Amino acid sequence: MIGEFPGLPAEYSRYLEVESSSLVDTPGSSYRWHVLDNGAQLQAAGIEPVGTLLCVHGNPTWSYLWRSLFAHASKNALPWRIIAVDQLDMGFSERTGLFRRLADRVNDLGDLTDALDLSGPVTTVGHDWGGIISLGWALAHQDQLASVVLTNTAVHPAGFKLPAALQLASHPAVHHWGTTSTAAFLRVTHSLANPALAPDVRAAFMAPYASAARRAGVGNFVADIPFAPEHPSRPALNRISSGIRDLKVPALLLWGPKDPVFSDRYLRDLLGRLPQAQVHRFEGAGHLLAEDRDIASPIFSWLSGPDQERHAAPRSTGGLDYQPMLAQLDARTEDHSPAVVDIFPARSLSWAQLGQRVNDMAKGLEHLGVKPGSRVSLLVPPGIELTTLIYACLRLGAVIVVADAGLGTKGLGRAIKGAGPQFLIGIQRALLGAKALNWPGTRISVQTLPPALAKTLSVRSSVPQLLAAGAAGKPAAGDFAPAAPDADAALLFTSGSTGPAKGVVYTHRQLAAMRDTLAHTYGLQAGSALVAGFAPFALLGPALGATSVTPDMDVTSPKTLSAAALADAAAAVDATVVFASPAALANVLATRDQLSARQRRALENVQLMLSAGAPIPPALADEVQQLTPNASVHTPYGMTEALGVTDIDLAGIRAAGSGNGVCVGTPVAGASISIAVLDEHGEPVLEPSTEPGVTGEILVSAPHVKDRYDRLWITQQHSAAIPGWHRTGDVGHLDEQGRLWVEGRLGHVLRTAAGPITPVRAENLAQAVPGAGRAALVPVGPAGTQSAVIVMETAPAAVKPGLAPAQLSAKVRSAVGAAGIEVAAVLVVPELPTDVRHNSKIDRAHLARWAQSALAGGRISKP
Repeated sequence: MIGEFPGLPAEYSRYLEVESSSLVDTPGSSYRWHVLDNGAQLQAAGIEPVGTLLCVHGNPTWSYLWRSLFAHASKNALPWRIIAVDQLDMGFSERTGLFRRLADRVNDLGDLTDALDLSGPVTTVGHDWGGIISLGWALAHQDQLASVVLTNTAVHPAGFKLPAALQLASHPAVHHWGTTSTAAFLRVTHSLANPALAPDVRAAFMAPYASAARRAGVGNFVADIPFAPEHPSRPALNRISSGIRDLKVPALLLWGPKDPVFSDRYLRDLLGRLPQAQVHRFEGAGHLLAEDRDIASPIFSWLSGPDQERHAAPRSTGGLDYQPMLAQLDARTEDHSPAVVDIFPARSLSWAQLGQRVNDMAKGLEHLGVKPGSRVSLLVPPGIELTTLIYACLRLGAVIVVADAGLGTKGLGRAIKGAGPQFLIGIQRALLGAKALNWPGTRISVQTLPPALAKTLSVRSSVPQLLAAGAAGKPAAGDFAPAAPDADAALLFTSGSTGPAKGVVYTHRQLAAMRDTLAHTYGLQAGSALVAGFAPFALLGPALGATSVTPDMDVTSPKTLSAAALADAAAAVDATVVFASPAALANVLATRDQLSARQRRALENVQLMLSAGAPIPPALADEVQQLTPNASVHTPYGMTEALGVTDIDLAGIRAAGSGNGVCVGTPVAGASISIAVLDEHGEPVLEPSTEPGVTGEILVSAPHVKDRYDRLWITQQHSAAIPGWHRTGDVGHLDEQGRLWVEGRLGHVLRTAAGPITPVRAENLAQAVPGAGRAALVPVGPAGTQSAVIVMETAPAAVKPGLAPAQLSAKVRSAVGAAGIEVAAVLVVPELPTDVRHNSKIDRAHLARWAQSALAGGRISKP
């Protein structure tokens, strides 16, 4: 038995002598293995385990890596036996003095499980090089195998070069010194933890490797990396990596994307070999995932039902017949009226031209290797090119990946790497980023680039080349097999306003339901003409049969939309419908004095004004009504996961008046709303309720709700925890008329000693004080005893951040106090930080951290 280590009771430690059958050993050889095993404790308690987790560490860790599984198992409702091994020459197992290769280590593991008399069902759990060793065992013991779990690992070079860190560690001039004679390799590995390992935990990982003699296995492990085809362990690697393609058992892949060794490229390779796998990428985590994040909870949750693809119950189709997204395009092959219009440079395509161009592009992409299920990242501004590419991908059954530049370079790169597209189509700026930041995918340029630049950027083809190649065969719609309705169609990324942007997967059926919901809710039909000043709706014009145009603006920055640009776009198509965000409309109103008489007439022809992306303040809605006097002004409530959930018009906003939150109206066609009521701790009770007046998390059910989150298994399980409903993460209540009132985000609810407080009501009251601008209610202090702090803009704007003037503070405290909310402090800032995509949503999480620091007595800087 080993001594005590942090988080690891010594009672699980045991040694056993195991006879070796490996060819590297002399017949009859046996070795002393060290394992962590809770079997004796289960037996003593008279508990029969439901199965066994066989956990295999990599290099240079040991069984201590899996200690969280032991801790969680002791509290788990289902009893599991856990066996975490120290491989020979590693951890506290015997040093054999021999060079053990991959095949030997797989064989060694089999010898150990034979000695333990291990029977099924067994779930293998592997990390680093323990991943492929555990899979080798799995292939040889399929009669016992129940499932596999992998954290950052690789099973094949898959055409990649050896990662730089391992190139250095395996270089002859460095190898022995770095891996064996010193502890450098261990220290570097331990430094990869995010956050850093506690000193006592780091010491625990170092404990079995205190001398050069004890580190020989570490060096041999590095030397046995079979990247070169002629490496002695390459045949074993090939055998295992190809063999797992035939494994049909459930698989769970937990991944740290910041791993400099086993990056996302190896995750994509694993998914190609284990397509049945559930995946969760922990943004911000790295190589030592078991140290960076809680992996025990999701593993045991998954084990409780690994065959369940999703918790969600089958959804209603809302009574709508499925019509493919290309139905309108295919019905108008002889229609020469405008389908899509570009403003700058001026250009348009008729329905007939757009349909043929889509077919040409689809055939060109097909020649390049795009096929059903291929992921195609589109880094292209809205307009004719993007429209063509979107519908060409839908024609092929390829999956469009849409993550806009509004996420910022870091957020955009994180989204693209997470999605793992096989193809990336972009403008030159995007291709420069792809090259510099090593984004995945075969690269295609929108424009024809000079040959030297195309080579530098690793560009394989261009949109003009693909169109020409496709047009040569004169393709028609019937040349392509229709996409399966329930196959993946699109991967859209959230705004990133509440954490790293999440990929949201829609099937063809769900995209069609989104189109039909818009059509039925707003009476949109073939012959409509729309201005898409809000990026998500730029995708839907051709599917609706509506002529569409994007204004001359940067759609990733809504505040760049001017009144003149909106009016010119409306005039270009005789627009009857306008989609825009509140931030875009605020700038339109700010620049309306620049409108000419012709431009004003174009806006007077608009019949429907939709403001999406965030609730529109009543005062702003009134001004928009004045600018578009003949339009019905609506503000739908929705999210990337369900574009369009409820709707309310200006008359409805006026009738609702003020209340606890923002009234966003009643459900749109086919949608249902329910509430998961908050308990006294501010946590939602996972049971839907339609009782009026009770606050809780907003639940949505509709045919156009997303299929799932991409490679975020834990997040998906959370969102679908109530069968048949999507948990939105927003909080609110239903009133007696069935209208929904949004009170804020679940993550922004204050957990006070008096109970939960949602932020929007207090913010509305604060904003009504003379001299106040936008306001945010944020928590300061630990959950359960949090205090309420108002952070606000002022009119005129504050020169610098700090405590509010005494008079303003008193008025705000009094106004908010009328709702029974005690405000501990009022802070003013020149401008509240907002999300990067909509420029509308206040970043309350950031403000809460800033307010905590500011009130702690430190230097008050700009938030």
